[in-house]
Amino acid sequence: MWRYREAIPIFEDKNIISFDEGFTPLIPVSFGAKTVWIKQDHLFPTGSYKDRGASVLVSKIRELGIPSVVEDSSGNAGCAIAAYCAGARIQCRIFVPQDTSAGKLAQIQFYGARLNKIPGSREDTAWAALRAAEKDYYASHSWNPFFFQGTKTFAFEVCEQLGWKAPDSLIVPVGNGTLLLGAFIGFQELFNAGIVSQIPKIIGVQAAFCAPLYKAFKENLEEIPKIDKKDTVAEGIAIAEPIRGKQILEAVKKTEGALIIVDDLEIKKSLRHLCEKGFYIEPTSAATTAGLNKYLETSKPDEIIVSVFTGHGLKTTEKMLKILHEGSKKTQV
Repeated sequence: MWRYREAIPIFEDKNIISFDEGFTPLIPVSFGAKTVWIKQDHLFPTGSYKDRGASVLVSKIRELGIPSVVEDSSGNAGCAIAAYCAGARIQCRIFVPQDTSAGKLAQIQFYGARLNKIPGSREDTAWAALRAAEKDYYASHSWNPFFFQGTKTFAFEVCEQLGWKAPDSLIVPVGNGTLLLGAFIGFQELFNAGIVSQIPKIIGVQAAFCAPLYKAFKENLEEIPKIDKKDTVAEGIAIAEPIRGKQILEAVKKTEGALIIVDDLEIKKSLRHLCEKGFYIEPTSAATTAGLNKYLETSKPDEIIVSVFTGHGLKTTEKMLKILHEGSKKTQV
């Protein structure tokens, strides 16, 4: 990832915290009769694309000489911040919802971070972290702009791997929008530098049980509406109140993109399909591919489409086993 050093706002190289992350494979994967380029960001050191943002953000925190931080997360961002803080010898407290996957909780704690499990909603967890941030630096993957300076490298890598060209369309999951907005920033920078001739159409995928951005987009609302959030297997994008909601909608509209919703049955079906191809991804990643399947129904035959596996299945073993058990019960019936 740090091959794009000149585009990343860290002043001195000595402050960079890196595990040689990035430049994940971009491979062709067939979806029915169509082939899509899939970026395998589930292969990062901590098992998700969030390492992009964590590497840059924690490097900046080290550069600023900050000794301790707090962060809130549904799991993957907490794992990433905890890992890079461990590498930087920075004290770290991670706030998570009480029902976060056990595998992610273990990972966070093994990195040496202090874990705070918060009862209630994902938003309750965010407010608890905000209160803690009155005393410690807030290493937020949603609020902190340096995190997006890491996730923008997704666009740089895709462009380089396609022969310094931008795809026609990009399909990504969206909860707080850290990948969607990062990719938008990255492609904008490439376009403004004259490296690519277009910014891809951005398609965001949300879970039907928690889709405030989809509702705002579909109804052309100026504000992100309050929704009746329900539990979904795609915990990584189950964000009822995305703080950068307006920015996300603006990015989608500027690129003439769209938002798609998928229900839990579609997510589980896509999860099984991809795993049977040899890709062990977590359910949130399968939400993206379920949305991709819907998008392909109306895509152009010659359209160059890029999507992504955002998180590894090993991070959500309990949930994967539950889905596997559901499938075996149906087979028996």
